[in-house]
Amino acid sequence: MGLKSNLVLVRHGQSEWNEKNLFTGWRDPGLTQKGIEEAHKAGILLRDKGLVFDLMFTSELERAQLTGQIMLDEMGCSNLQTTIDQKLNERAYGDLTGMNKDEARSKFGAEQIHIWLS
Repeated sequence: MGLKSNLVLVRHGQSEWNEKNLFTGWRDPGLTQKGIEEAHKAGILLRDKGLVFDLMFTSELERAQLTGQIMLDEMGCSNLQTTIDQKLNERAYGDLTGMNKDEARSKFGAEQIHIWLS
């Protein structure tokens, strides 16, 4: 019988721009207090499930790296080998970056936003 492996995918905790409902993309606002708490909670949940990681992969964005590090700290594996790769960054939103999502839908129409983001 082979070894059981798990792939765990986690989105970063709430960022300052998530809180403001802004298109973020490759901009790198910090985590809010809620985002930090979400990262701690995710790490505790993973630890309590008994999961053990061999590696962590993260984007170049600080919000993702900090979320991952907080989770690893909670799991007791702070020094885990981590690979940082730009290919894991959130999509770039071009001119929508920094724009409020609701205002963008009002200005351009929800259907057009959906087309651009598909």
